[in-house]
Amino acid sequence: MHPFRSRRIKIITQTALSLTLAITGCHSAHIDVTITNATAKPVSLIQMDYPSASFGDQLLTPGKSFHYRFKVLGSGPVKLTYTDAAQKEHTSTGPSLQEGNEGHLTVIITNRGSSTGSDVQWTPGSFPPGR
Repeated sequence: MHPFRSRRIKIITQTALSLTLAITGCHSAHIDVTITNATAKPVSLIQMDYPSASFGDQLLTPGKSFHYRFKVLGSGPVKLTYTDAAQKEHTSTGPSLQEGNEGHLTVIITNRGSSTGSDVQWTPGSFPPGR
């Protein structure tokens, strides 16, 4: 085999390997959120505030879920605000997040109120630090 061709194959192989490692080796810490309406009536104007930003949806019918993924920049608590079928606004504060946290957050809007008046269940309450 010609020396130039051998060197060219080696360079192509090394480049392909480097690209493969770069693509599969990159990981960005993020939080996967699922908000579920476990009530018998629709909720509307759903908004979740988290450190440095927010997201939301207009309507969540009974038994349906909304999924969202975000990267935590900064630190602070997450907060969910929504309007029930009687047009009453509800607010619930969830766990505090720090930059680099990652994991899954399940938020369930329920019919059951607690002593604090919250109708929201937050799971989990904390997140492992990012890599």
